[in-house]
Amino acid sequence: MKKLLIIEDNTEINHMMTEALKKAGYECTQAFSGTEALLYYEKDNYDLVLMDMMLPGLCGDELFPKMKAIKNVPVIVVSAKDEMDTKVEMLTSGAEDYITKPFEIPELLARVAVQIRRNNSGAGEVSEGKLTYKELTLDEQSFTVMVNDHEIQLTKREFQILALLVAHPKRVFTKQDIYDCAWNEIYIGEDKTINVHISNIRKKIKEFTDTEFIETVWGIGYKLAK
Repeated sequence: MKKLLIIEDNTEINHMMTEALKKAGYECTQAFSGTEALLYYEKDNYDLVLMDMMLPGLCGDELFPKMKAIKNVPVIVVSAKDEMDTKVEMLTSGAEDYITKPFEIPELLARVAVQIRRNNSGAGEVSEGKLTYKELTLDEQSFTVMVNDHEIQLTKREFQILALLVAHPKRVFTKQDIYDCAWNEIYIGEDKTINVHISNIRKKIKEFTDTEFIETVWGIGYKLAK
């Protein structure tokens, strides 16, 4: 049975989520503050975390990096904060998904099932602010990228695009997803711009390995290649 940690200070919402997820076959631990959640997180192993952003004790912005520094458990943010900047920041920081309140229970169950399924089949590793996948290592603190011990020079936007893909190796990102992440602007069909950046990333990696890291999903967007 998969174990979930539900971090939500609103008692009614926490109980509603827990009841629905237990009926769906998950084992759930309830936390009502960021401080309480960190204690549970440190002493037990979970397959997935559902985390609110506005929490007593430790808010989501403080709790999230502390959890990721301890161990890399997938996190779905469930929050009433619907600003694009917040969503992009959490996703690029390593959150697997972002659900905006209010939400429907069927959507919650579907998104949880997707993450459980994806993370059972492997993911890029995260360690001390570094993302690794095959011969590729990205340091999110120094914005450096290493391929087979060779450093490649990426622009800030190229780095953000590659980090987004490596952090979520099973997810297909639409061009709008990528544009929202790297440009933090409203997407207006800038296909050519995104295609050029993807092409540049591929060429720079290709200098040091024959491994293909970015796969085109025709009609949808891009994903990390298997």
